[in-house]
Formats: sequence, C-alpha cells, structure tokens
Amino acid sequence: MVDNPFAELSLERAIGLRWTLRDIQARRLRMSPVSDEDLRFLAELGMIEVRDEGPVLTQAGTAVLNG
Repeated sequence: MVDNPFAELSLERAIGLRWTLRDIQARRLRMSPVSDEDLRFLAELGMIEVRDEGPVLTQAGTAVLNG
C-alpha cells in the first residue's frame, strides 16, 4: 500500500488533487482544465511529468490512484 502523499493537506485540496490525477490519466484536460499550481505541486511530488503532449502520470501518480 502506498502512503498518502496528501495527508498533510485539507480534505478538499486532497480530493481536488486526486481528481486532477484522474483527469490527467483520462486525458480530460480540455474539458476539465487544471491550474498551473496543481500541476506544479503534483510534479514536485513526482506524480506527473509534463511532456510535449501534456502532463502524464508517473508510476507514483498511478500508484496513488490505484492504492
């Protein structure tokens, strides 16, 4: 089981970031745009990488959603 990287955040913020990860995974960013701040935060945690085609989940990001 993966530790909760969002444990120190408010419940509302943690839920929002998990939805952001789901939106990135499903490639729904045109319908559900995310803030640059959220992308930067998730990248700092190592959960996403920003590539030419846009943000993609890393193994850590996938583990958080599946964990």
